[in-house]
Amino acid sequence: MTAAASSQDLLPADLAMGTVMLKVGDMKLMADYYQRALGLEVVAEQDGGLYLGRLGRPLVHLAPAPGLHIPGRGEAGLFHTALLFEDQASLAATVATAAQYEPRSFTGSADHLVSEAFYFTDPEGNGIELYWDRPRSNWSWNGTDVVMDSLALPPQRYLEQYLTEESLEGQRRTTAGVGHVHLQVGHVQAARDFYVGTLGFEKTAGWHGQALFVSAGRYHHHMAMNVWNSRGAGPRKDTLGLGEVLIEVPSGDDVGALADRLKVAGVASHHTGAELRFEDPWRNRIRVAVR
Repeated sequence: MTAAASSQDLLPADLAMGTVMLKVGDMKLMADYYQRALGLEVVAEQDGGLYLGRLGRPLVHLAPAPGLHIPGRGEAGLFHTALLFEDQASLAATVATAAQYEPRSFTGSADHLVSEAFYFTDPEGNGIELYWDRPRSNWSWNGTDVVMDSLALPPQRYLEQYLTEESLEGQRRTTAGVGHVHLQVGHVQAARDFYVGTLGFEKTAGWHGQALFVSAGRYHHHMAMNVWNSRGAGPRKDTLGLGEVLIEVPSGDDVGALADRLKVAGVASHHTGAELRFEDPWRNRIRVAVR
């Protein structure tokens, strides 16, 4: 925390990322992918949409959006939804089922020092990260910045080391959560002004002026923003892809404090008391609600 920052200026340290809503063109195809490739189950159904998750906890909300188009490569929006697994065997099981479902959907893997990550793309082009965190005691910090990297992480070797019949068979009986959400934006500094300066996240890392990583409570990152495919992008059109990011906070006081910060910053929002809805500068919809 900087000397100028108070608890009223920051998001609560124990916030959590909630369900990510995706606007979907082909519900049958996408539901099949998230269930068979990622081992999620239908938790609830609403208005023709599906909430998919593990052990009753919704992680992804697929909302039907017929008539919308897939966004262009240079547009702002979702870079990836990152699903966090409790151990390496659970991660390996889902990496295996995702790769088996559609090998071409695999886009890479990396050892980030704080985590081990594997990347995929769903049938409508939404990025997905599947990852496991190393214990926090193993993370290194350079002042307020966490030390991260992108080192080689050979997927076949990883599966040979950690995949077991037990983890495959018990895949749907293990927990998973939305660990972080990574966005495509038009400008990194504008993202920092909004997500750090207004919302109250703290910066935890940068990447050569091309990416920003932010968190609450010294997690490596709850959200990230980059311009790798979208430098200079303006506000989003109404397209398939990201519909809404949910951030869960412990109390109504946390929601109220954020509502006050948004008002001071001139950011339009809708505040019901228990939750707050607003958009970032690229029209990415965000909902902050009491857990």
